[in-house]
Amino acid sequence: MKLLTYESDTGPRVAVLTENGVEDVVPRTGDAAEVIARGGTPETSGEPVAFESIKMLAPVAKLARPVIAVGLNYKKHADEGARKYGRPVGVYPEIPVFFCKWPGSHNRPDGEIILHSNVNELDYECELVIVIGKEGVNIPLEEAMDHVYGYTIMNEVSARDVQRAHGQWFKGKALDSFGPLGPWIVTKDEAGDGNNLAVTTRVNGQTRQSSNTNDMIFDIATVVSVLSESFTLVPGDMIATGTPEGVGFAMDPPGLLSVGDVVECEIENIGVLRSTVSAP
Repeated sequence: MKLLTYESDTGPRVAVLTENGVEDVVPRTGDAAEVIARGGTPETSGEPVAFESIKMLAPVAKLARPVIAVGLNYKKHADEGARKYGRPVGVYPEIPVFFCKWPGSHNRPDGEIILHSNVNELDYECELVIVIGKEGVNIPLEEAMDHVYGYTIMNEVSARDVQRAHGQWFKGKALDSFGPLGPWIVTKDEAGDGNNLAVTTRVNGQTRQSSNTNDMIFDIATVVSVLSESFTLVPGDMIATGTPEGVGFAMDPPGLLSVGDVVECEIENIGVLRSTVSAP
């Protein structure tokens, strides 16, 4: 099932993408987290509209909590960063490294990524995002997948120069528009094995990232279980699982983003998240 949110005359509206088109969930609501918390397959209106006629919003239009992100969770991405900055290759985190994607960066599919005036090194990061479906804390590893509702995609946009200036990730990844999510949430039964999905990023049609989630250092169950240690996860929470190799700053010469660039983040069985870089 593909669960999405779109803009209606009365505000956000949660719907399911069916073979016939987009059908509102019943009772109608703009709160995707509420639908996720109910579990199961939601009832729909039986009144489909054409997908092409709607304006998509992020799958959860208004985040109650920040997206949690995992840093350096792909071996080859960790290696390319190490080479770029002259650090030892093949040295990986021993436990997942977590940080927050500030809610103010929240952005929709087919939206604009702003190249802010204080940013000189704008970069992309295609990431599989875990969507939590059941509340839990201190979740055992063997039960972690029971708490996963499905998956979506994030372009974990980053200002590399801002990151370096501040000496940490938060600020450089928190700027307005830097968190595109979507295009929808695909339930785990339809998505297949989240630990073995192709990950691709294209910039103006040129492939930049071409990898697979099987290069993750910490798999989905481990990420969920470790994050939940003394940390309650609730339905609608999102966890971005890191990005593979092929990011712009590590290329030679660097392949950073400019105004007018179109970025497409694609994950097998999930879909394509598209964004355009715009001026402030």
